Amino acid sequence: MNIVTKLLTAIRGSAREIGEAVVDTQSLRIFEQEIHDSKENLELAKKGLTEVVAKKMAVERRIESTKAEIEENEGYAIKALEKDDEALALQVAEKIAGLEATLEERNIELESYSRNTDVLKSQIKEAEKIIADHERELAMVKTRESVQNATKSVTQTVTANDSAIGSARESLERIKQKQQSEQDKLEAGIQLRKDIEGDDLEQKLKASGIKQDKHSAEDVLARLKKK
Repeated sequence: MNIVTKLLTAIRGSAREIGEAVVDTQSLRIFEQEIHDSKENLELAKKGLTEVVAKKMAVERRIESTKAEIEENEGYAIKALEKDDEALALQVAEKIAGLEATLEERNIELESYSRNTDVLKSQIKEAEKIIADHERELAMVKTRESVQNATKSVTQTVTANDSAIGSARESLERIKQKQQSEQDKLEAGIQLRKDIEGDDLEQKLKASGIKQDKHSAEDVLARLKKK
């Protein structure tokens, strides 16, 4: 029985570790999705706030209308009293009393809407701040992860014996050597052409008698005869 219990515990432990590993590897995506969900909920809250504000405005209009109606009926009651028609004035007064009761109810309703509006505005403002903070934090985490991945990739590539950079560097060296060899050939060709043109010009000058050979056989023989 103890063995079975231990096995079950080990299985639960392995499942937990696997779950944590999945969460760790997908943490950025999960966090990003949570932010997305929060923003959607925030939009719903704003829509709800808009509806509450609209209802509040409607109540305010009804309150103003009721106040105007009360004022109007008060005028009627006064005129009825001026005409000593107390019965009519009493009827108008009863209507005024009903309107005042309605006005009180609407004022209570307006106060409720105003209170709810203030609470919703405060909550939305706080939610916007939290979401903005999370988005900044997510951006920094993503940037840091990108830098770390890039650094890790470069380090692994550079240190690997058969790395891509190593192969590229060897190829680059071969290209440089080939270019240098071609350059040497070009320079050698240019120098050779100069030498050939120089020898040809030398022969032409000597043939025309403009330039004499300082070490000709005739000069040597003439010098020996003088001795």
